Amino acid sequence: MPHVALYPGSFDPVTNGHMDVVRQACHLVDKLVVAIGIHPGKAPLFSVDERMSMIREVFAPIAAHSGCQIECITFDNLTVTAAQKAGASILIRGLRDGTDLDYEMQIAGMNQTLVPEVQTIFIPASATVRPITATLVRQIAGMGGDVSAFVPGPVATRLRTKFSRT
Repeated sequence: MPHVALYPGSFDPVTNGHMDVVRQACHLVDKLVVAIGIHPGKAPLFSVDERMSMIREVFAPIAAHSGCQIECITFDNLTVTAAQKAGASILIRGLRDGTDLDYEMQIAGMNQTLVPEVQTIFIPASATVRPITATLVRQIAGMGGDVSAFVPGPVATRLRTKFSRT
């Protein structure tokens, strides 16, 4: 039976930290479903279609290199419900530091209670990407800073374009 994992997030925008987690996850599973969470109360910088496009563009080569199938979906319900719907028995969560671990452990415990057959796997971020957050990337880009060290090239281009219009 193939191992299918769901990697949920907002991916607004995709960062080198996300790339790192995907690179590691693709070596653990046969199929990785990248799931963009849609929250009506949030106003993302990039539309769902723009985020799906970025995800496909930058994650597909990583998955292909490791022989992992990749798919991108959206969800607006519980993460474990999205995992079940996608046929995933694994949730992938990236960890940057102890604060992430404390928060993610609480969520993993709740998810395990809700759907025991879906297990959470934590992937520690590589040292070079630990300080990167999508929030900081958006702030730096919005103030005209160079984010090319924090995001893949195509994403940096999209950020420059997005903020040149505002």
